Amino acid sequence: MRRSIPAVLLSIAPLFAQQSGSLSSDDHQLVLQLLQRVNELEAEVRRLKGQAPAAIVPAAPPVQTAQAPAQAGAPVTPPNPGATPDTQMGGMHDMALPFIPGLQFRGFSDVGFADSDQRGAHSTFSTGAFNMFMTSRLSDKFSVLAELIFEFDPTNAVHTDLERMEFHYNPSDFLNLTAGRFHTSIGYYNTAYHHASWLYNTVNRPFLFAFEDQGGILPTHNVGLSATGAIPSGALGLHYIAEIGNGRTSHSVLDAVAEPVQVAQDENSRKSVNFAAFSRPAAIPGFQTGFSIYADRLYPTGGPKIAETIWDGYVTYHPSGFEFTGETVMLRHALEGTNIIYHIPGFYATLAKNIGGGVRPYFSWEYLNVAHNEPLWGTAIGMRHGPSTGIRYDFSDFAAFKLEYYRLFRRGQNDVNGIRSQLTFTF
Repeated sequence: MRRSIPAVLLSIAPLFAQQSGSLSSDDHQLVLQLLQRVNELEAEVRRLKGQAPAAIVPAAPPVQTAQAPAQAGAPVTPPNPGATPDTQMGGMHDMALPFIPGLQFRGFSDVGFADSDQRGAHSTFSTGAFNMFMTSRLSDKFSVLAELIFEFDPTNAVHTDLERMEFHYNPSDFLNLTAGRFHTSIGYYNTAYHHASWLYNTVNRPFLFAFEDQGGILPTHNVGLSATGAIPSGALGLHYIAEIGNGRTSHSVLDAVAEPVQVAQDENSRKSVNFAAFSRPAAIPGFQTGFSIYADRLYPTGGPKIAETIWDGYVTYHPSGFEFTGETVMLRHALEGTNIIYHIPGFYATLAKNIGGGVRPYFSWEYLNVAHNEPLWGTAIGMRHGPSTGIRYDFSDFAAFKLEYYRLFRRGQNDVNGIRSQLTFTF
């Protein structure tokens, strides 16, 4: 069976792509001779089949396509709902991501509409964050990942934020190092689902895992160093994660801090540390369970220092067409020099099922309870919980529509009923 020019070119492309930067004159001549010979063979086949010879214009040889490490890749096909454009060790949506050398771009955004019976709220069309996801593979062991976001605040002002900037060194399956600004590996959600709304079934993230600049209580970003890798454990599929970084600012959302993530200057010399481990047992495909422990020290203005500890435990099961995730978080704030300790519990659970035709109904429940006198978040967040249910319809490989109803219960305030819709897409 004959092979077409594209097929033959692809067969010799790896050699050319790897050596094009340092070809000797003899090598260059050899490549030209091979291309000329391919042209002649193709012309001969066309003649034998009674076709007119086609003029073949020499083109730049294609670059090699390889499978990149999970953390380094950029998708060239749209990710499935719940998948990530890159895969942190904490998430289980691992994808074999096609990759070509050089800087790669991927875009995500959405357009939404929301309305509710909350007093003072207005029905609103909105443009979601414009996400520029970029990767570049420097060698077989080094790569760079960046995520640049353009987003709007409640005053309609646009802000630019470099949400992630990661330099990766991946020498083996047992040790992968990251330096820069990354998503903190607290539990499961924060490293399985990143900034693009395309990645998750629901319209919004659980408010337990809201980002810092959206009033979230968790340090979802960090600047520092991270190490991840597999633990030799056979069928248990154990992995570890260890992180050290600046942590988040000590101020609460009430202080209107411009940047809660300490990117350029830490407010103190104490560093945050985080350790996590998880298991993906071979006997249960799609199942993962794990935990994490995060510790930092906060220095709020006008108050005592706070020793912060965050525990997280989760279970997630994603067999084909079905998704379930349950995650529980407990924040412990101990006021130094006193016997006062505050505990902040929270959890979410979500269930989704692909019923065919790109249709995926889902149901979730969220809960977060902050004591009213807790010094950082008591008056800003309080206690809130409630369900949301909706449907996601993927009408294209690159676009989906979501329609969702939610009910929110809050301590000391009226209940809220609302609807949200969203057109989300990737390009």
